Amino acid sequence: MKRYILVVDDSPTLRTSIDITLREFGFETIEAQDGKDGLEKLKEAMKNGQSIKMIISDINMPVMDGITFIKKVKKTPFKYIPILVLTTESEEEKKLEGKKAGAAGWLVKPFRPDQLMYVIGKFVR
Repeated sequence: MKRYILVVDDSPTLRTSIDITLREFGFETIEAQDGKDGLEKLKEAMKNGQSIKMIISDINMPVMDGITFIKKVKKTPFKYIPILVLTTESEEEKKLEGKKAGAAGWLVKPFRPDQLMYVIGKFVR
């Protein structure tokens, strides 16, 4: 059974590097370019019977930012999927805002593949 991770980031380069890392560890990725696109991709995944095990989201994105995206996800049937924030933001205030919105973890870019997989391993078996 395929294990999917939704990657929400406005940088195609970053989405590709996360995809490469995750595929090495047996995950498939579904990519979205902002929070609004992320919500649509979640609905599509549900229709297609794809089981999303985790969401990785940036904070600073056009159309819908990561904090708003997390808050909206937490009001859907996907509310129990762990959300990892992967962002350039490192201020405690932003981290608290993310945690309050429902983020399960926070990693600061640039990420190391082993670091990313360690955090994912805490949430996904």
